[in-house]
Amino acid sequence: MTIPVALTIAGSDSGGGAGIQADLRTFSFHQVHGTSAITCITAQNTLGVNRVDVLPPEAITAQIQAVTNDIGIQAAKTGMLPSATIIAAVAQCVKSLNVTNLVVDPVMVSRAGAQLIEDEAIATLRQDLIPLATVLTPNRYEAQILSGLTIDTLEEMKQAASQILQLGPQTVVVKGGGMTGKLRGVDVCCDRHGVTVIETETVDTPDTHGTGCTLSAAIAANLALAHPINAAIHRGKQYVTTALHHSLRIGSGQGPVGHFFPLIQQQGEPTQSAS
Repeated sequence: MTIPVALTIAGSDSGGGAGIQADLRTFSFHQVHGTSAITCITAQNTLGVNRVDVLPPEAITAQIQAVTNDIGIQAAKTGMLPSATIIAAVAQCVKSLNVTNLVVDPVMVSRAGAQLIEDEAIATLRQDLIPLATVLTPNRYEAQILSGLTIDTLEEMKQAASQILQLGPQTVVVKGGGMTGKLRGVDVCCDRHGVTVIETETVDTPDTHGTGCTLSAAIAANLALAHPINAAIHRGKQYVTTALHHSLRIGSGQGPVGHFFPLIQQQGEPTQSAS
């Protein structure tokens, strides 16, 4: 049996809720073998990030090359790329290795609106990496930066997605996790065929750490499984929604989504939200 392989190029979350750790768990529960290239190491927990140590670009590209040259991959995703130099190096590596099915989670701004990387890095992301993306998954604030538009309504989400598509990705998914009211959790998907709205039930839980990482990883896993792009996006969205139903009430702050809910369901145990 041929085992699909996916690669995550992202940072390490010592609290286990996001980043490399969330991506690898998401791959596993899609029955996809997960490989990784770590870009930075964070000391963090449910209360926040205490320290970030960034790896040299050469160390990051060496990890990507080691995986692709021997094992091979059917899909890849990027997460936290802390600097313009790292973004440029990853983009060049992805291009030279002809990596396909690339999901780019443009980790620039938190869901709360705090900018996470420098303006120079954002410019490099826009110019070098985004045009290579099969699927781009910006949140509300990232979509505002990439489109130059203010996003408060569903129509503005659609306009932003269409504008961002002009940067070169095949498909753009503007995530609604940072929206308010009825738009909370509503995503807008745009490709060359038009714009569609993706709606699932809203899950009321404070424990949402890692949702962005998990969605992009789930989309990548489904692309590795050879699902069409739109199907991969919808399946990824459903995985995240169910994982939110099983979010974990751990630590003193914001807990993570429950990536391992398929195991709970297989064991026939009650499937109630931990929140």
